[in-house]
Amino acid sequence: MLLEYSVQKPLNREPPLNQLIQSFITKSSVAYDRNHGPIPHINGETHYVRIDGAVDNVVEVSIKQLREEFEQHEVISSLQCAGNRRHTMRTEFKEVNGIDWFSGAIMNGVWRGPLLRDVLLKAGISIEGEAHVAFSCHQTLVQDDWYYGGSIDLARVMDPDKSILLALELNGKTLSINHGFPVRAVLPGIAGARWVKWLDRITIQRNESNNYYQQQDYKILPPHVETKEQAMANWHLVPAIQLMPINSVICTPETGDEIQPDAEGKVVVAGYAVPAGDDGPVTRVEISLDRGKTWEETDIVQETPTRWSWALWKTKVDVRRLLPAEGEKENSNRIWCRAQDKGGNMQDGKCQWNYRGVAYNGYGEAKNLTIKGIEDRLMERELVNRVTKLAIGAAA
Repeated sequence: MLLEYSVQKPLNREPPLNQLIQSFITKSSVAYDRNHGPIPHINGETHYVRIDGAVDNVVEVSIKQLREEFEQHEVISSLQCAGNRRHTMRTEFKEVNGIDWFSGAIMNGVWRGPLLRDVLLKAGISIEGEAHVAFSCHQTLVQDDWYYGGSIDLARVMDPDKSILLALELNGKTLSINHGFPVRAVLPGIAGARWVKWLDRITIQRNESNNYYQQQDYKILPPHVETKEQAMANWHLVPAIQLMPINSVICTPETGDEIQPDAEGKVVVAGYAVPAGDDGPVTRVEISLDRGKTWEETDIVQETPTRWSWALWKTKVDVRRLLPAEGEKENSNRIWCRAQDKGGNMQDGKCQWNYRGVAYNGYGEAKNLTIKGIEDRLMERELVNRVTKLAIGAAA
């Protein structure tokens, strides 16, 4: 089997933010890539998924069977790496352990395939009470284990309202190799770490997956844990990340940008927002130009967000509002954003540092902005002030 990239150098990349928000549905060519090992080129005609563990009948289901023997369902859902926005936590707080993701480790897609619930019912579930569904990919070695795995609660899988899929398609096309061909888990509202790609085994079991990435990664460790050694003593005390928090990001302008006002002296401010877990859709996104003293609503654009999708938002800001106030030497030069969802969750700007830099959801921010032509405007204002003072002095 052909393997692209390697365990030592897996493919991890994110798109430019202004490109990311061009479309409500993210093109496969734009979507971020997150891997812990090589990308396997699998033969979809011979591949199967084994269903085992606490089931009445161990079954091996082919891709053809998944496509033809089960009703196909669609769900629009964002997929987000738990480490999205890690760079912000690293630079605003202190050093963290992990890939330096900015804010582009997220996408929004139309996923299609059978409900996992329907497939499990065919195998028959032979366990009662609290249990878990463990997803595994044994197609290649990964950086910290001999296979990649993760798990979620069985009760969630068996709830058809949660739209847990074995996805065969993305955005109306067969899954690409990069995004899990021939089949992957789609778990709306849940961190991307659990959305196992190149799926080859599903196990019903009493406990969570014992895979490294479920037990010793993708957890929000307490702030006092600052080293790998301290983490090792605390991993087992902290639950694995499942549902992701509400979040929003300013994609344009970005921190450090030089912005060009339009003919009306305004600049576009735009970005994305995602709801908390199952509490979508996003209902409101606001921006602040005064560090949270006041907030003003933006427009949700392109398409109406759904329960697990992101929302794209946009507004225009008069650049004069970013200029220094009278008597001040420094510009405001800072824009914040925050989101609210149907469940009433609101970003509050508070997010504790954690060793792995995961689940960061402080206010979206763009700062250190340079307004093109601002020097001329400031000089003009200063000249007017001086002339005014001279005129007042002469009149006196």
